[in-house]
Amino acid sequence: METLTANLNENQQQAALHLEGPLLIFAGAGTGKTRVITHRIANLISKGVHPSKILAVTFTNKAAEEMRRRVDELFPGRGRAVWISTFHSFGAQFLRVEAKNIGLNPEFLIYDTSDQKKVLTDCVKELNLDEKKFKPGRMIEVISRAKDELIDADSYGIHALTSGDYFRQISATIYGLYQKKLKIAGALDFGDLLMMTVMALRDNKTLLEKYQERFEYVLVDEYQDTNHAQYLLTKYISAKHKNICVVGDDDQSIYSWRGADIRNILEFERDYPSCKTVKLEKNYRSTGNILNGAWQVIKNNQNRVNKKVWTENLGGNPIKVWQTVSETEEAQSIASEILRLQRENDLKASDFAVFYRTNAQSRVLEDAFRRNGIEYAVIGSMRFYERAEVKDILCYLRLIHNPNDNVSFKRIINSPRRGIGKTSLEALERHAQGKSISLSSALNELAGVEITSGAKKAFAGFKTMMDSFIPEKAMLTVKEIATTLLDRTGYIRELEAENSIESKSKIENIFELISAIDEFERRSDDKTLAGYLTQVALVSDLDEVGAEKTQDRAILMTLHLAKGLEFKNVFISGLEEGLFPIGEAAFDRDDLEEERRLMYVGMTRAKENLYLSWAAERKVFGKSRWNMPSRFIEEAGLVAMPARGTGVSRGRAALNFDNSEPFDGGRGDGAVIKHFDPDAGSADEAYGGDSASGFNFAIGSRVRHDMFGSGKVIERSGSGENLKLVVLFDTGQWKKLVVKYANLEQIF
Repeated sequence: METLTANLNENQQQAALHLEGPLLIFAGAGTGKTRVITHRIANLISKGVHPSKILAVTFTNKAAEEMRRRVDELFPGRGRAVWISTFHSFGAQFLRVEAKNIGLNPEFLIYDTSDQKKVLTDCVKELNLDEKKFKPGRMIEVISRAKDELIDADSYGIHALTSGDYFRQISATIYGLYQKKLKIAGALDFGDLLMMTVMALRDNKTLLEKYQERFEYVLVDEYQDTNHAQYLLTKYISAKHKNICVVGDDDQSIYSWRGADIRNILEFERDYPSCKTVKLEKNYRSTGNILNGAWQVIKNNQNRVNKKVWTENLGGNPIKVWQTVSETEEAQSIASEILRLQRENDLKASDFAVFYRTNAQSRVLEDAFRRNGIEYAVIGSMRFYERAEVKDILCYLRLIHNPNDNVSFKRIINSPRRGIGKTSLEALERHAQGKSISLSSALNELAGVEITSGAKKAFAGFKTMMDSFIPEKAMLTVKEIATTLLDRTGYIRELEAENSIESKSKIENIFELISAIDEFERRSDDKTLAGYLTQVALVSDLDEVGAEKTQDRAILMTLHLAKGLEFKNVFISGLEEGLFPIGEAAFDRDDLEEERRLMYVGMTRAKENLYLSWAAERKVFGKSRWNMPSRFIEEAGLVAMPARGTGVSRGRAALNFDNSEPFDGGRGDGAVIKHFDPDAGSADEAYGGDSASGFNFAIGSRVRHDMFGSGKVIERSGSGENLKLVVLFDTGQWKKLVVKYANLEQIF
């Protein structure tokens, strides 16, 4: 084993060689946590622990597969016997295996977010509620957070009745109807996979003992991202042997909005007083300059463990901060710099990534990349499995597997066209709702449905076709089922008859789906239709990043999707107050600390070059908004400089910080750089030297207004009695004020 761990540093070895009892590993960004986890598993196997006694859980299929591959390399043949999966995959497999013991149909489907929205839309309509007040997206959040806390629909309803909260009471009604519809369809959502698994272990002593006995060692990756259900799942399973190892970094906890609780990692030592704690702080990814800048940001958080990543790769290129006039110039500056670096350093497009806070920011970047001929991929936009034609074929497969799937039924009943209109489908749906049966079951009662004879014939034809798969699905492979349904439905023939560029692209995507099914059958142990549908349902956005990169494309993605990745060159765009940190986060300490962690994550994805950019003016919903640079730039000890060729040094340079310490690459010389607007006259005037007012309203200084509150001066013009200021108030508003009449108080 000493040879096995010879390539680990001292702290990594401590973690990998620890055998008995709880273990907490604080793994900073780029410190080799996957290496430590896999070497720890290998060490356990080398000490005689049977691979099947080890459970390792993480958050993405990509991460799980990488762990599985590395363990198998360390212990060929035996490594594959370790149960390594995502939390949701574990839940799905547990529920299928134990379905009969907990009163569940093992043939359940897994509904993704788009399926959930369709069901919830139906719920809101059926309850005659205002769709604007009870939007499907909002209801998904409400229900998902409840399931994270193990609050089922009945419990939620009881709590809602005594709350006196109208929204909560109506949400409880929607939650109850939603679960009823899932049950009729034989479907579970992502929240159910965890909630039902934890409840089964909690309420069934025999099941709990079975899994506690099976797994002597439990390893949890990205522990800072676990929610309450995940916390309890791993706690229950490891309670007997207490050999639980959790790996994570509180500085990278960025998912509270989807239920993650940073307290799980911060309070682990309280939950397990006898635990051993190891800190991994040596970074193998980024340069010293990048790490130092990231540290200057994250150290401002109060709710964190004291640690600091470091590297032997001292120095490196300085972090570059750009100020541009607008988001259009910001995007063009990024595109131009990518082209320059490619030209001068022989780099690939996939060596570059651009991060942003919100999806809406990608549009202007995409425009710039297209104009400049840069191949790119937007991660988190429409995934392959969400494309209409791919989703159609998957829905056919789902309906073959589970005829009660109403979501799939409604999607494909008229795709390809069968002459079934909206009125006929609504009549069938009313009949099904009245009897609390699925739409497929309602096809057996067409005589009692008030529709035309033509519609009845079309429905009957669809039923006959779908019934033909019942005796065949157990004998055919998934690929054979898919190719057979393409022939029987005439789906491809309709696209061929259309003979357009779009239809040809759809046909190519369908053939790609068949190839994906073929690959599944070659690589997966579970080759059943249920196994394939489960795998597809659990694919995440990040599982597609690797495939995109092999196509040599620059990556565009939100900062939330960037965690766990690394790129030679990283651009973080839109660093403006109100955008990043976003909105109200600036006024709430916990929210602000999470935004700061998000910034830290983005910065530490960069290996060689890191660019931070902000636009003085940005259009939001068609209206121009003046911006202040994000506080994170100042916290990093950086100064914004105009981007190459933007001409921004005139007219908007006054929006720079007027007194900031630049990142000096570790020189520690305390250099201070000041900027002023060349159009404002002398430097003294630019910094607000206005004797008539009695105050120095310097750009960047703080002021208070009786009506608008406190704010920061972001621009000034004129002098004396004609002095005008643009003030960005803490509420997010900006106002242009004449100093003579505004009665402003300068705070500092």
